[in-house]
Amino acid sequence: MCRIFAEQTPERYAYETRSLRIGGHCTSLRLETAFWTILEEIARQEGLSVAKFATKLHDEVLERHGEVRNFASLLRCSCLIYLSAGNRAPVLMAAE
Repeated sequence: MCRIFAEQTPERYAYETRSLRIGGHCTSLRLETAFWTILEEIARQEGLSVAKFATKLHDEVLERHGEVRNFASLLRCSCLIYLSAGNRAPVLMAAE
């Protein structure tokens, strides 16, 4: 079973750092390339750029919880929720 996980190319789980403006502040986020691909798909479906989607998510979490802790983890978990809802991101389909 581990073979299907071990055979992925290192590029899929390599980190990629992107600079975004969230809440009027410039910040850098470091996520695995696979997560950036999923976020691009989510943003595209929402008719937004990744930066605008991230800002919208950040603002909604801030409104509901009063703070946003560990935003990178929030984005990763958002990707997992997206996939568990039956969506299939292009990066995952390419590996099949």
